[in-house]
Amino acid sequence: MSNSTVSSINTLLNKTLMALHLASNDETSSETTESNVQEKRLSVKEKMLSYNPMTNYQPHTLHYAMKSLGYLPTPILESLIAYLKGPHSKQYLHANAHLRLILAVNSHLKTPLELTPMHELRERFTADAVAMQAPRVWQQAGCHMLSNIKPFTKRGEKSVHWEDKTIANADDGEMTVRCYQARINKIGSRKGRAHNPDETVMLFFHGGGFCIGDVDTHHEFCHAVCEQTGWPVVSVDYRLAPEYPAPTALRDCITAYAWLTEHCHTLGALPSRIVLAGDSAGGGLSTLMAQQLSAPSKSAWLDLGVEGQKMFDLLNELPAPLAQMPLYPVTDIETDYPSWELYGEGLLLDHADVAVFGAACLKDSPLPRQHILNAPMLGDNSQVCPTYIVAAELDVLRDEAFAYAKQLTGYGIFVETQTILGAPHGFIHFMSVHQGLGQETKDIINGFGGFVREVINTRSQLVA
Repeated sequence: MSNSTVSSINTLLNKTLMALHLASNDETSSETTESNVQEKRLSVKEKMLSYNPMTNYQPHTLHYAMKSLGYLPTPILESLIAYLKGPHSKQYLHANAHLRLILAVNSHLKTPLELTPMHELRERFTADAVAMQAPRVWQQAGCHMLSNIKPFTKRGEKSVHWEDKTIANADDGEMTVRCYQARINKIGSRKGRAHNPDETVMLFFHGGGFCIGDVDTHHEFCHAVCEQTGWPVVSVDYRLAPEYPAPTALRDCITAYAWLTEHCHTLGALPSRIVLAGDSAGGGLSTLMAQQLSAPSKSAWLDLGVEGQKMFDLLNELPAPLAQMPLYPVTDIETDYPSWELYGEGLLLDHADVAVFGAACLKDSPLPRQHILNAPMLGDNSQVCPTYIVAAELDVLRDEAFAYAKQLTGYGIFVETQTILGAPHGFIHFMSVHQGLGQETKDIINGFGGFVREVINTRSQLVA
């Protein structure tokens, strides 16, 4: 990269940082006044990698910064990628320059997980995930006066309201679920009318290797599902490893499902129309839930003793889910698929990450590593609900999703598989900062909505 190019990019980044109110008073004054004092100037690389402090200034500064990069001319993006020694276009054919720059920055910022205490990793992941989300999804519907004034409110416009509820976890402790509900705005009404035309509700399980993540890290995606489909969404803040090893998360999610079957009527939904969804580890939980709710394995649950027997008895009382949507899910434990070799280095999820999360989740588990309640592919999936599987092309777990889809198809289960080309693992976190991934995520939600409505129509016809 030439000195003139570096200089122009430095100027552009300085202006961007000033516009976002991220530059200090000293830096601002040095930009606007002539001074003979020599000050240290940050390199392009240092500016690109200095986003961590951004979240200390504004909750969503990272959203604006990452989104703004997409407006830079492609030659500048390519120069920055090369400067950071990021992936070139021939390496990832379907990933544009903006996404490859995001991957390059992430590669430089990334600290080996084993070097970071888990509580610090959780805090950092949550802060970064929320900082990337669009501010508008955190603006509670009907929470201020302007939302009820006619010029600011359109009759019939859909808005999303959410609230956190405390319910019992699998061990009679407490856990949080965040409930989203779409409403049709009415002039003069603060809350509007609840809107759920399909009488369907989604139970969502966040990703994060069973060790990190919470209802905040996946707030934007759940908000989008509710807004686009009109379905209520219930996001589960299940307990995390290593403090609570497997299968604690699964037990918590089953308990949340049981709670939802009793309370879904308050959301305008039917117990027979609960759909499951989750990404990554949450996708794995979705597949395990779909399996155990359709054909619970008594022998597997008895491996947990009395508590396992209680869970097995509960599963037999619950209705099966209507459908599920696992996004780039964990479905296997040991098998080496081609994607494991192809995409295990330099992306958002690598071999070392999988090893750290796996050890934290399974080391102190009462179950062996290769157990039905840890690996969905090992259990009986012959009666699983209709499934809409989403895979990411540039993902170490990609082929696990394909293998799971193939197994279900072999059982005659209604399956649709969608592969997002050029997308890395965890791509839904970029839905509002990367235009292409934003459209892909919107299409996924709409696709699953159509898939579920087709399942509903088919069942209605069979009953008739």
